[in-house]
This record gives sequence, C-alpha cells and structure tokens, in this order.
Amino acid sequence: MYDKTMTQSLDILAPLQGMLAKLSRIAIKAKGKILFIDPAEIVTLEAQGNYVLLRRKTRTDLLRESMSGVAEKLGPYGFVRIHRSVIINSAFVEEIQTTVTGDHMLRMAGGMEFTVSRKYRKNLHAITPLWIGTNGFQAE
Repeated sequence: MYDKTMTQSLDILAPLQGMLAKLSRIAIKAKGKILFIDPAEIVTLEAQGNYVLLRRKTRTDLLRESMSGVAEKLGPYGFVRIHRSVIINSAFVEEIQTTVTGDHMLRMAGGMEFTVSRKYRKNLHAITPLWIGTNGFQAE
C-alpha cells in the first residue's frame, strides 16, 4: 500500500512542478534594461569580480549582484551552488564524476565542466530528489 501511495503521489507532483516552473519568470537588470526571463533558460551563474555572469542557452548577461544574493534568490528554482564562484541549474547536470584526487567534477549539458569544492559538496544532494543505486554524496 505504501509503494502504491508513494507512486501515485509522485505521479501527481511531477506535472504540478512542471506547471509551476512554466508560470515563473524572474526579472534581471542588464545593460540598463529590465528583462523578464524563464529561470529554466539559465544554465549557470559565474562570479566575475563584482559581477555575476548569467549564462543562458542563447546569450549571456552581466549582473551587478553578489553570488550569495543570487544563490538565495534562485534556490527555489532548482539552482545549486557548487563553488564559491559557480551556481548551476540542476536541470542541466548530465554527470558527476569523482576524480583520482577525491574531488567531484560536474558536467553540464553542452559540455561545460566544473569542479565541486569541498565546502559545497553537500549541495550535490539538492541536484535531484531521487538517488538510485547510491546514497548520493557524503558531506565531509
């Protein structure tokens, strides 16, 4: 009974999450304009001095914002901080590899790769709610 109830709940939640994601838009200020964008278009955000480089599927924008401010605002949209200078959209993660040194390398759709710093390794759990065949990553 528990398995059937859990499966039914997951079947109901998946479409609802998709609908909520489609209804959301965020406003960003770039180049003197306010742009309204779908967070699902954002692939990564990377620190660039006092700015944040917002990489979308089709273009980039430079924002005057702190990484911690961006991480807090975009967290509810599936964004995960993996390094002090990198925030990723978990929807674009294709693979996580453990290197010979014990670090983790994260590969995004399109081939971009990022090293996950030890401080943010625990955030890898937030990439997906379901891990099969593993307990995910243990924070050290």
